[in-house]
Amino acid sequence: MRLVEMEIARQDWKGMLCGCGGSAEHLARDLLQLAGRGSLREPSHVSLEEHVWSPAVLWEPAPAVTSVALAALADDVAPTAREWFLDLLQRMVAGEGTDSESARRGLDLPELCRGLAVQGLWLLYEEVMSNQSLGGTGTAFEILTVVEPERSRLQCVREIAADWLPVCCRTGLCDDDLRVLGR
Repeated sequence: MRLVEMEIARQDWKGMLCGCGGSAEHLARDLLQLAGRGSLREPSHVSLEEHVWSPAVLWEPAPAVTSVALAALADDVAPTAREWFLDLLQRMVAGEGTDSESARRGLDLPELCRGLAVQGLWLLYEEVMSNQSLGGTGTAFEILTVVEPERSRLQCVREIAADWLPVCCRTGLCDDDLRVLGR
């Protein structure tokens, strides 16, 4: 069993309410498919919009999906799947609201997701420094602008990686997301 499969298996998907209104049980299969561990045995894109996230809110499965995305970054997944998981992680840490049911239970899903992502800082720095793809490098750096508490370390990496970072990351434009989130 690989890391991503192990992390998916650890979650109580059946006990979570999905954004589609049913059980989040189907997300385990979707995440396996995204990682290339599903029935097709190769990565296949699956949209988790309206299941885990929307432009307005995150739903209950968001922290579990954040953990799976981090496991995928630590695992040996195909480059395409890696970028999909980075995009998914970015949506989780940039979330601005919590679904009403989770909020009633006192959960702040965006904050929970950002807290989990902090545990994967070095995975994100590795993604930036490995410079394997412009999209992945930029997305990883943008995630870091939201979750990295050590701004001086982030600035150092920005200077070192300036030649391969997208313009918004080199210039600090993506840091505006940090101010929007009130950090």
